[in-house]
Amino acid sequence: MQTVLSKSLSEVINERHSVRKYDSTYKISQDEIKEILKEATKAPSSSNLQPWRFIVIQDQDVKKELRAIANNQEQVETASAVIAVLGDKEMYKNVEKIYRGAHEAGFMDEANMQRLIESTNRTYPYAPEEIRKNIASFDAGLISMQLMLIAKDRGYDTVPMGGFNKEQFIQKFDVPDRLFPIVLISLGKAAEPAFNTTRLPLEDVLIDYI
Repeated sequence: MQTVLSKSLSEVINERHSVRKYDSTYKISQDEIKEILKEATKAPSSSNLQPWRFIVIQDQDVKKELRAIANNQEQVETASAVIAVLGDKEMYKNVEKIYRGAHEAGFMDEANMQRLIESTNRTYPYAPEEIRKNIASFDAGLISMQLMLIAKDRGYDTVPMGGFNKEQFIQKFDVPDRLFPIVLISLGKAAEPAFNTTRLPLEDVLIDYI
């Protein structure tokens, strides 16, 4: 198992870059990938409904097929794993399990639990699907970034990929109707350094102080 490195958050953020060339011989264990995912699920989410789901692809033949779906991006096949992040359009169906779990853990009393369950059931089921998909996509972005930083802290490299045929992905992996694919994240050991990039000056993106 990979030794968890001790770095500051600032160091991890500054060292993380999108890597597209991977050591295809390096394998990450399923147990460690599960640890990374479990830690990543500490990310915030709207109403704590946690509308993220994952498919982890490590089988080499399946990765080869996925590469064709993902516009022939090399890293899909050569990384140790590809983590597909999906959104759940019907995230509200887990509301009772989520809030009852919080109640049983002692984080809220029963009255507050019931209030939150009822509030969720009055709103989310009746929201347009587009809005629910936007919520799930936003939360998927939060957990994806957290996942990539956790991976970097463990000495691994990643790159997020939005460029893939989502309909073909749904068919290939028999994705249920309530779920939809959002991003693929390669995970492995870099074979070559990532390209350096620049960012716009802060004054170009900071609109104002008020």
